[in-house]
Amino acid sequence: MKREDFVTAVVANKNGEVFDVQGFAAVGMAGDNFVVLSRKDTVSLPGGSELLFLPDRRPIVFNIDSGRFEILYEHPYLPAEPVFPVAAFNAPGYVITRICAYEEEPDASPLPLFAYGAVGWKNGRFRASAFCIDRERRQNINFMNIEKMLEGIEKLRKRMPRNRLRRHLENCALNYGCPAAKNFFLHRYEAPLPTSTRCNARCWGCLSLQEGGEITSTQDRICFTPSPDEIAEIAVYHILNTRKRIVSFGQGCEGEPLLAADVIEPALKLIRKETRLGTINMNTNASLPSTLDRLFEAGLDSIRVSMNSVREECYTAYFRPRGYSFNDVIQSIDLAAAKGRFVSINYMNMPGFTDTKGEVEALLSFLEKHQVRMIQWRNLNLDPLRYWRLMGMEGKVSEPIGMSQLVEKIQKKFSGIKHGYFNPEKGKM
Repeated sequence: MKREDFVTAVVANKNGEVFDVQGFAAVGMAGDNFVVLSRKDTVSLPGGSELLFLPDRRPIVFNIDSGRFEILYEHPYLPAEPVFPVAAFNAPGYVITRICAYEEEPDASPLPLFAYGAVGWKNGRFRASAFCIDRERRQNINFMNIEKMLEGIEKLRKRMPRNRLRRHLENCALNYGCPAAKNFFLHRYEAPLPTSTRCNARCWGCLSLQEGGEITSTQDRICFTPSPDEIAEIAVYHILNTRKRIVSFGQGCEGEPLLAADVIEPALKLIRKETRLGTINMNTNASLPSTLDRLFEAGLDSIRVSMNSVREECYTAYFRPRGYSFNDVIQSIDLAAAKGRFVSINYMNMPGFTDTKGEVEALLSFLEKHQVRMIQWRNLNLDPLRYWRLMGMEGKVSEPIGMSQLVEKIQKKFSGIKHGYFNPEKGKM
């Protein structure tokens, strides 16, 4: 690689101030594999992305003059100034291809629930190791007008003063910055319908409930079960007042929606009594096939099934299911396909695992056997080193094929499968 092709490494000081380090190139990692970042395999940091400071860790960089990887403990030009890794939390719709390269210090605390993409600096701009899988601006915060959102909140306070689900979504929009909740009050795209207070899995990366205290959940789980009338009021309003009419059960601020089927089923019937328009979707772990069958009969249009792997042992290690098995998930996918419903996989990917030989072969085999219509590529929000260890990757040198190459391989073999990030509306299924 020519010197001018390198993307310059960026690091942070103890105050979180970010700066580039001339003479050193940025490095991305995927398991045990390290790659020097160049301009051709990176993109300008997408709008709406954030930079993350990684404590208890030291950046791994590439010394251009010596041609060697190095661990930086202090700034090379400011002796005694400790430095720390910087990662990119990329905007929705971008798939991370490499993780920010670093080495943990002894007894390092687990990283919070974000995705830690590699990032560097080139020609006056940050560049991220990622590629775009979905260009829709559905959750781009740069296109969410705060004043209009506040107007929408005030309007719905008057229209639905007693609706507890409306109040919950208001809290999500104002206090947690949830883009789905914001979209509801902006009357655009997909509206969330959080319902379930319980879950039958113990996902390591659960956003709303973390046991043990090592990791803090990013938001509080809904603490009540809305009534069918409250759910239907929100859903019908959104469907009738939005151009792209989608509503979804199964949000980051709730448990598993199938466990709330007793209120979701009558809510579906109420919605469909009022209108046949719109797409009613459920983001789910698909753990209860018979329950899902009831919901299809009541009016559910599509499901997005969360999976980190299609290999049972890896799925089970991450999800830690209670009262259901991996086979139940497969049965639900096949049931939905047999009933003509749209099936997406919420494929929670991590470079260095998802794009390794065993995972790639298993996914291709899975797609041959089961009628999945879409793969939604989601960067897994979890400490990368801990995830690789959880998946049994520690100490194994497994050359990844690359995330973009994986997507290309699937596109070539299965031309009918859609690839993206967001749940599609009926007209685009």
